[in-house]
Amino acid sequence: PNNIMFPNDLNINTYSLLSLSFFSNKSSSSLLSSMLFSMQYILAFFQIFGFIFILVVTRSISGMLIYIVLVVYKSIFTVVSYKYLNNYISIMVLHNTNQENKAREIRGLSILAKGDEPSIIDKETFIIPSQSGNGSYKVIHKEEWVCECLDFKNRHLECKHIKAIMFFLKFRNKIEIDDLGIDKELKEEKCPCCDSANIVKNGIRKTKIQEKQRYRCEDCKKRFVLEPIKYVKGNSKLICLCMDLYFKGLSLRDISDTLYQFYGVKIHFDTIRRWIQKFTKIMNDYADKFRPKTSGKLQVDEQKVKSKGKWVWSWNALDEETRFLLANNITKGRSIKDAREIFRKVKENLNEKPTQIKTDGLWSYERAIKKEFVTHKGGRKTLEHIRNVGISEEKNNNRIERYHGQFREFDKVKRGFKSNLTTSEWNQGFRLYHNFIKPHMSLNSTTPSQVANIDLKLGRNRWLGLLEKALT
Repeated sequence: PNNIMFPNDLNINTYSLLSLSFFSNKSSSSLLSSMLFSMQYILAFFQIFGFIFILVVTRSISGMLIYIVLVVYKSIFTVVSYKYLNNYISIMVLHNTNQENKAREIRGLSILAKGDEPSIIDKETFIIPSQSGNGSYKVIHKEEWVCECLDFKNRHLECKHIKAIMFFLKFRNKIEIDDLGIDKELKEEKCPCCDSANIVKNGIRKTKIQEKQRYRCEDCKKRFVLEPIKYVKGNSKLICLCMDLYFKGLSLRDISDTLYQFYGVKIHFDTIRRWIQKFTKIMNDYADKFRPKTSGKLQVDEQKVKSKGKWVWSWNALDEETRFLLANNITKGRSIKDAREIFRKVKENLNEKPTQIKTDGLWSYERAIKKEFVTHKGGRKTLEHIRNVGISEEKNNNRIERYHGQFREFDKVKRGFKSNLTTSEWNQGFRLYHNFIKPHMSLNSTTPSQVANIDLKLGRNRWLGLLEKALT
């Protein structure tokens, strides 16, 4: 404002602070004006008094010393006054900035309170409706927040739209956070005998590795533990964690060490092996009841696996479009008889016969396909067999080779299996993991079973969801 006369040596930062905070309200402006006027009059009085004293009263050395003292006093007074004034201005600016920030937070919450949910373009870009409802603004968060609105462009502060996105992300993450403890399993608590919800806690059941809450039903008077898995030392989430770590490539001893480090639970590695074998078989028996909806185009190939110190052949048949692994088998050789076994298993898991089969140049495939499938009917070809496919060919079997690469990552940690039976069991377990548990980026982060129209609604913890369905 023009009615305020600033001292010449008041720095530019102070002017900026004054314009930001003090002139936003009338009382602060008048207070600052009186302070500055008083300071100027006092300093001017001392300067004039010293000058008159020198010229009129005395012309001695003592008069000069008195004048120097007055000048020094004026300088000290000016520095101290401006220091405290700047501190006061800074406090007022911080106070006003906090108030403006809270106001923006309230406006951001009001946008969400209206029910206007932001649109997520990607992990860093959002579209937020305006508070008035006329249009929308793009908000980007990379290294810092950026908004298209005029408030952000003019002030370069976090506007109400950015605050709304912050609250939205905070609320969404809070909803998605789940209990990571291994001792909480089921959301609804009912009696497994009579399905009654009238249950009460009734002591603790102690095992070697943990304590489990025991319940009693007030209707049927039965006592029980709310666990899908009975008569084991661990619980269902702990067992599912072991299976997930195992099929992702950790050895049994590494899993045992991981459980001890993170959960303080000591479990022998052979106990973990028996858990995995037992419950993957239960889940496989349940999953085999469903028939996938496939494209009819198969890719079949074989790879070497070490069993009991010797190499055996692992045969695998994969649907080309859904990536669903239809069948696998373990044989000692690659004869026509061995090739026919994998095609018999494929027919058991398909509702309709395939229309195209891609294989490498192994001679057993051609004879086995002709014996197991009707390749011609009424003078026309009903099944196309494409041989000698490779990774670099136009017609290739890259997807079955990719599956072999995944299995090889799992297999190399094990350094072979002890028998053909255990080799077949682990092959079946990995097939379950591939079809129902592991999301594929090429399938938009879904599992092959979901693409093949077998959506079991397993939830976020797919191992636990599949296990609970298999046990009920």
